[in-house]
Amino acid sequence: MKVTFQYFKGCPNSAETLKHLEQLAFEQKIKTDELEEIEVPDLDSAEKSLFQGSPTILIDGIDIYTNQKPTGFNYSCRVYDFDGKRTGIIPKEYIEMKLRELRD
Repeated sequence: MKVTFQYFKGCPNSAETLKHLEQLAFEQKIKTDELEEIEVPDLDSAEKSLFQGSPTILIDGIDIYTNQKPTGFNYSCRVYDFDGKRTGIIPKEYIEMKLRELRD
């Protein structure tokens, strides 16, 4: 399993989401070579990597929010909807659920 965290500097939601992911990686004993952190510094990089916005978490190339491989790209802070609440931070519980789903 490969877990990829994508972000760009300046997005205020990235640090908190990364903290959640790192906590889960420690708790679930995800190996360091299975966890990748990628900064997407500009629009060209976003297009080349099919970046979905900051922050994004991919598990084996699948976006944990859309459950699909990215096709287009977006270079902006990402906004999610969890239980009717709009936020840019991916909750720890959501990441944990997706890790469980995609590991099995």
